[in-house]
Amino acid sequence: MTDGIYTLANDVVFDQLVALLNSIEANAGKDVPVCVIAFDDNLEQVRAEVDCRENVTLLDDKALFARWEEFSLKVWQSHPHALKTWQEQGIQGVRRLGMNRRYCAFDADSRFERFIYLDADTLVLNSLDKIFQHLDEHPFIVYDYQYKDPSHIYSVNSPKLLEVFDQQRIESEIFCAGFYASKRGLFFDAEQRDKLILALNQGDAEVLYMGAPNQSVLNYMTMKSEIPVYNLALQWPKTQTSGNSVTSSHFEERDHVLYDQGVRLTYLHYIGLSSKFFSRASAGENIGFPYRDLFLHYRYLHAPDQRPVFVGKPKSVDAPPSLPERIMRKIGLVH
Repeated sequence: MTDGIYTLANDVVFDQLVALLNSIEANAGKDVPVCVIAFDDNLEQVRAEVDCRENVTLLDDKALFARWEEFSLKVWQSHPHALKTWQEQGIQGVRRLGMNRRYCAFDADSRFERFIYLDADTLVLNSLDKIFQHLDEHPFIVYDYQYKDPSHIYSVNSPKLLEVFDQQRIESEIFCAGFYASKRGLFFDAEQRDKLILALNQGDAEVLYMGAPNQSVLNYMTMKSEIPVYNLALQWPKTQTSGNSVTSSHFEERDHVLYDQGVRLTYLHYIGLSSKFFSRASAGENIGFPYRDLFLHYRYLHAPDQRPVFVGKPKSVDAPPSLPERIMRKIGLVH
C-alpha cells in the first residue's frame, strides 16, 4: 500500500514549503513520499526545490485539476450571491480557486492509496504512523478543534443550516481543512459531485461560508455524503491529545518539537499568519511572530549557515489587539 503526504504550494509560500518538507523529513521520516500540488503557475522556486529532493514530486496537471475547478465553480454558482460579492472585491470567479486542486487526491487514479493532506503553513512535529493506521478503520481522519467554532465553516445565521445538518453533527463533525487524512477513490466521483451540486442548487448553498470557501465546501462534501469524520481530538483520551494551532501560546519547545502539557504535538499549523511574515523573516528582517525560531530551524535545517542572525528585539507585527488575539478572534480556535 502506498502512503504519502500531499501539500499545496506556489512560490508565494516557498519558505513555508521548505520548512514543511524539512519537518516531515526530520520527524515523520526521510522515506515518506510527498507530492506538492501546484496552486497556480507561479512555481519557479518550487520546481527547483522539488527537483533536488529524492522523495518529493510536483503535480501540475491541468487536466486533473479541471474537474475540481469546474466543480468548485458550479458550487459557488449555486450560492445566492458569492460570485457577485467576490467580483465586487476584484476577484474573478471563485475566491482562491487553486485551493480546490488538492481534491484530486480523492480521485481513483491519484498518486497515493492513503494520504495525509497538510497546508504549506504547517510543521510536522511527530510520527504520522498512527494517523495512517486509523485509516484501516476510518475513511476520513482529522485532528483539530474547529468544531468549537462552526461560524468559520458554515453560515450559522442561515435558518437553512439546521435543516441541512442537525446540531449534534455540527458540534462534532466539522473540521479545519488544513490537515486531514483519507483514501483515494473512496468518494467524490462524478456521480457524487453531481448529487452535491443538485442539493446545493435546491437551497443548501446558502449555508456555505464564503470567508473560507474551500474549507466550507469540503466540510459540506463529507457531511452531505454521510462520510464519517473521525476526529482524533474527540476520540483520543484527553491525556493523549494536544493542540495544534499557532494561536496557543503555552506550548513548550524541547529539541525543536513542541509539547502541550507534556504531550508532543503531531503538527503545528500557523493558521491565520500571512505568508509575508515568513518570507520577511527568512530574508533577514527581524520580525516577530509566534514560534518564529521553530519555523526558522526547519526552514534552514539543511542550510544552518544561511539562517538569519537577528540582533535586538524583534519588530512586532502585533498592534492592538495583538496578533494572536486577532487570529483567535478570526478563527475562534484555542486549545
